[in-house]
Parts: sequence; C-alpha cells; structure tokens
Amino acid sequence: MRSDFPYDIYQFFNIPTVTWHTGDVFARAFVRSQEIRRSAEFVLGLLESLPTGEILAPAGGSLQERQLVLSLVEGWRGEIFHGAVTDRNGRFSCYKVVDPSFHNWFGLALALRNRQISDFPLCNKSFNLSYCGHDL
Repeated sequence: MRSDFPYDIYQFFNIPTVTWHTGDVFARAFVRSQEIRRSAEFVLGLLESLPTGEILAPAGGSLQERQLVLSLVEGWRGEIFHGAVTDRNGRFSCYKVVDPSFHNWFGLALALRNRQISDFPLCNKSFNLSYCGHDL
C-alpha cells in the first residue's frame, strides 16, 4: 500500500519494503523482524516532529445517498479492502471487508503442494493467516 498507493504521510517518506530471497519460515521471521525495526524507527521519527495544534477534530457531515465507496487500508498482514454502498436514505445498505488472509490461503496451498501432511502445522503457523478474516 505504501509503495503502490502512497497516501497521506507516505507520500513524503519512503519506507523500503523488506524482502528475503527464500520463502521459508526463517525468511518470514526475518522479514517480520526487519519490518518491526523499520516501523519503530519511522514512528519514533514522526513523534519527534509532531506539529502543534488540535489533537482531535470533529468529524462532520452525513453519508450521501446511493454512493459506492471503495477503500484500501494497510494492515499488518497486507492490504485490507473496505467497500460500502449507501441506499436512497444515505444509510449503509452493504458493507464488505476483505482481509489480506483471504488472498493468502491459496499461497499456503501452493507452499504445501507435494509436501508431507506433517509440514502443515509449521507452514500454517508461519503464514499466520486469519481464519476469521477469511469469513468476513
């Protein structure tokens, strides 16, 4: 999200994407540890340069009628999709959330292709997919 669709503060700061040359459990643990380190550095840097002013601003306005709104939000597993539709009275008629895990279950299946069933628990936990995120 930060790289593909930079928004807000990410337009001004580049946080390099962490990758590793293998896709095993060590690689995923290493990538996560580096993401944590870089995220902490990013947040600490922002905290040092906070502007003065109001901390909380009131939200305003009401929902418009018969609108479709699509949004991507960055979560720790990846992008989270939100889709909302309003009816003729400006109330939600439909709201859909798609968790990143929804897309990554297929990746887990590919990682386990032609493997022993005993590899499943370790591989499953290293992907750390959300069961409830699949059902949203």
